[in-house]
Formats: sequence, C-alpha cells, structure tokens
Amino acid sequence: MKTLPRPIYGEEHEMYREAVRRFIDSEITPYHRQWEEDGVVSREVWRKAGAAGFLCSNAPEQFGGAGADYKYNAVFTEELGYAGATGPGFAVHSDMAANYILNFASEDQKARWIPGMVSGECIAALGLSEPGAGSDLKAIKTNAVRDGDDYVINGQKTYISNGQLADIVILACKTDPAAGARGMTFIVVETDRPGFSRGRNLEKFGLLAQDTSELFFSDVRVPVANRIGAEGQGMGIAMHNLAEERLSIAVHAIGMCKGMLDTTIAYTKDRMIFGKPVSDFQNTRFKIAELAAQTQAMQVFVDRCVELATEGTLDGESAAMAKMLAGELQWRIADECLQFYGGAGYMLEYPIAHAFIDSRIRKIAGGSSEVMREIISRKLFS
Repeated sequence: MKTLPRPIYGEEHEMYREAVRRFIDSEITPYHRQWEEDGVVSREVWRKAGAAGFLCSNAPEQFGGAGADYKYNAVFTEELGYAGATGPGFAVHSDMAANYILNFASEDQKARWIPGMVSGECIAALGLSEPGAGSDLKAIKTNAVRDGDDYVINGQKTYISNGQLADIVILACKTDPAAGARGMTFIVVETDRPGFSRGRNLEKFGLLAQDTSELFFSDVRVPVANRIGAEGQGMGIAMHNLAEERLSIAVHAIGMCKGMLDTTIAYTKDRMIFGKPVSDFQNTRFKIAELAAQTQAMQVFVDRCVELATEGTLDGESAAMAKMLAGELQWRIADECLQFYGGAGYMLEYPIAHAFIDSRIRKIAGGSSEVMREIISRKLFS
C-alpha cells in the first residue's frame, strides 16, 4: 500500500531496504513453506544473512558489525513482516538478544560473542519464559548458585524462539531467590555445555517455520565471566531492553499489515462474484480503505517510536502502546482480509491463511495485550 513519506528513513536506508527485499525474495520466500513443514529454518540462511550484513547491523565495527543505527534493524524486521516471513528468528537474535550484550556486557564479552552473531555462525536465543513465569519475570525459578569462579545453573525455560538452533542463550535466572525481582541476573550459557539439553521443538498452530523450544539446565556449570552486569541487575536490564523488544514486534506487525492489504487488494481485483470483481463492491473498498487508514496512522506512530529508539529515548509506555496497538491491528486485518477470499482464505495454499494463524500470537508474545494495558495504565494513574 502507498503510504505517506517517511522522513525518518534516508536514501541509504531505502537502498538497504531494496537489498533486504532482494535477499528475502531469493533466500527466504522460496524456502519458507519447506521450513514450515520442517518446523525450523536452515542454518545456511543465517550464514547468508550474516554475509549480507543483515544480522546485528547496529553492532560496532570493531566487533564485525556495520555500526549502523537502529533504523536499519527496523527496515529488515519490517520487510520480513511484509513478506510474511515468520520463520527466521532474526529479530529475536538481532533486535532482542544482541541488545543484552551490546548494552550491558563488557568489551571482552562483546568480543567473544558479537562477531559470531554478526556472521550468523553464533545464533542467540533469549531465555526468559518458564512454565510458571511468562510476562511476570520476577516469578522465574531457574537458579544460578555461585561456586567459586562458576555458577551452577538448574531450571527450565519454555516457548524459547531459536531454541533448537541456539548456540548461546541469554538466560534469566535467580542468583538470590529471596530477593524477588532484585535477585535476578542474566548469564550467557553456551549450549554445548554439559548439563544443557533441548526439549522438543514445540508444536504450534502458527509461526510454523520458527523453532520454539523447551530448554533444560541440569547442574550446568558456567564461568562467572559469562554474567551480564552485576548480580541482581537482571530486572533492570530486562526492563531497559523490553522497550526495543516490543517495538521490534510492532515494526514486524506493521510490515505484515501492509503485506496483507497489498495481497488482498490484488486478490479482490481478480476474484469474481456476480459477474464482477470483489474489489468493485462498496463493502470491499470501504473496509479496505478503513484498514489502510488505520495502518497508515499506526505506521506514523511506530516510525516515531523507531526514531526515539534510535536516539535512545524510547520509554516503556510508548513501546507498550506500539506493541499493543500494532499487534491487535495485525490480528484484525488478518481476520478482515481473509473474509474477502471466501473459502479460499481457509486453504493453506493461500498466504492469507498463514498470515491469519501467524497473527494471533501478536496479542500474547512479548507481553500480552492485557499486560501492555497494565503498563500503560500504571503510568497514567501514577
């Protein structure tokens, strides 16, 4: 869909966007259906994305990155959304997990992990959710007990994106269970360590190409040198990074909204009912016009949040608003657009069916819509 000019993006960003589109067309879209059947993408696409400069592009040049601004990450994530590419967990890797290292790790730690993350040789996962702790991070039970120069980690994580492929896990754990939120610490765990194991690749009804796993830690010994920040700083680190994580979800959602509208407009021009295209009916035109207007308005807001994130001033409440509104709009557009396909919309051979089942997660992942409302209301009533 045509949109208003987007002044936050310059000529170099748009050149990058074109390169991203070519990469998606050649290296992702042709293989996405097979990845959905496999339940996981190939490691090769990670290496190709790294070689093309699309992973952790905002990492400093000294660690192999391009030293680019956050807007480049946003361009890549948005174009993946536009293409309906839910398989490669690039956003979790580049926009989420990498920030824990880039923002809070020591220079030595960055030198250990970031170059491999940039090249795609080292795939990262973020280990937050547990069977009894999702949006409420202070309820996690995975624990890390100090033993000399090591931590001994025991616990379980679930719903972990990139879990089957991950080489490192940015792990949230309790180093002082009695301290509540102040007892949480982040530790980087390499997945080749004894005691670490992956559970099954979880069966989902959407995001089928994205591996999502259970992870288990049984007396996993990790050096203290793998700790991000000081003991007890985990909650503060998580809160700092959650704003950009939720913005990344909103950016992907906007891309999907535009992609669904474009494919639906094209389909309604070809589908015939009562001797004329579906696009000729007033209901079709009015409904899509309404959805396009809402998408345009949402894009302006999300772009502003991207600008704030680039400046380092994005606040948690604005990010929660962006994630909640963009995610719920994506779900509504998927539902409304599928209707224009009739019975064909229920068939998985059509992209809209995949978009529909993939869109439901937007009201859950990254903090549920209810949690977003709680975050926003706390600020309003403080």
